[in-house]
Amino acid sequence: MNKIDSINYVFENDILSYESYIKDFTDEIYQEFNAKSEEVGLLSKIDDLFSGKKVNNTEGLAAWHTKLRDEYPVAVGDHKYIELFYSASNIVTIGIGGSFEGPKLLIEAEGNTEKNHLFITGSDLEEFTEKTEKLDPNETIFIVSSKSFTTEETIAILNKAIRWSGDINKFLAITANKSEAQKYNINNIIEFDKEIGGRYSIWSDINLPALYGPKSNFDPKLFLKGGHQADLDIQNNSDYLNFIKILSFSDIWFNNFAGKNTRAILSYSWKLRSFANYAQQLEMESLGKHPNQNSEYKNTGQIIFGGYGPTAQHSYFQLMHQGTQNICADIIASKEETKSLAYAQAITQTKLLSFGAEDLLKEEEEINGNIPTNLFLLNKIDSYTLGYLIATWEHRTFVSSVMLEINPFDQFGVSAGKIFTKKYIEDNGG
Repeated sequence: MNKIDSINYVFENDILSYESYIKDFTDEIYQEFNAKSEEVGLLSKIDDLFSGKKVNNTEGLAAWHTKLRDEYPVAVGDHKYIELFYSASNIVTIGIGGSFEGPKLLIEAEGNTEKNHLFITGSDLEEFTEKTEKLDPNETIFIVSSKSFTTEETIAILNKAIRWSGDINKFLAITANKSEAQKYNINNIIEFDKEIGGRYSIWSDINLPALYGPKSNFDPKLFLKGGHQADLDIQNNSDYLNFIKILSFSDIWFNNFAGKNTRAILSYSWKLRSFANYAQQLEMESLGKHPNQNSEYKNTGQIIFGGYGPTAQHSYFQLMHQGTQNICADIIASKEETKSLAYAQAITQTKLLSFGAEDLLKEEEEINGNIPTNLFLLNKIDSYTLGYLIATWEHRTFVSSVMLEINPFDQFGVSAGKIFTKKYIEDNGG
């Protein structure tokens, strides 16, 4: 590990470069965390993840999203439903959580610009009415993305969509629960493994909306290959593993010992404008658990927020620069855009957040400069680098879960909401 200075750690390969401006997280602290990682068996837990052991111990399941990246699923890009996609001008995806955030991110980054992609994700039926108001049912297909196919929000919208369309053959279900989808007379069904968690389903056929159309740049094979390369790196590349450790260890340290329990994720590439939303679900649903009673870390997941950097600068950056809240930051940009204003803003804001500013400002306008900041620079943005970036974020989250001694693959807090909502509806004659 590099000695701490203005940039206290650097990692670079042919896909991305990383600089950390987290001066309070010293080499000594890192070594303490590294000793803890050996104590909790981090390397063996990583091996368990990729070997198919039941790492989701509360539900007795493996986490097979990594397998998809290794064994390219035949269904993706080569199945009988391809004509369905090409037949319509409007592709409406009904889903929530990972079933929504993943496809949306991929479409915005690499997807077909010729098709009219819409996402309906809420439980308020007015959303459906508004988004379909100007659509022709004959030119519209629906993709119903749901692992369980029992999510109340999704089912409510599905029932309305079936009535609106009048043609069940224009519906395609992507699910891990085929029998539930069949209850709605849906015949077009693509099934993925139940051992693929919803927030990890981007590696499955959930990503199909991004694929089809003459102007789509999304290549699922390259996307999976990029994710698989990150898997190979964390298993075989000590520099990459150390990079992931830095991210995880510093997240935990700031959250538990430095009073910084909030982290902003800011993308300075329009293609990645929804990455913060995707990462928010991944991290907060995976790490938002009660701490292990034997763990010395009592705060588990950080609060994640963020969005598109150029917009955020004109909304909540004032608080980050001069407010009193204890915040960390991740900034993401692309080296393809070095001549753009957005790239200049990414570099500038990284330095301002980390070091502050005095010489150009009046005393009362001094910028704090006390925000630990990670800068991620992708060499370019394409299907391959997207896969690598997302898998890297998953590895960061998984290593944190091992250190925190919690299960990152269950979500009983989410399930509780579903159960109680269903009971309320039943009790009130809904």
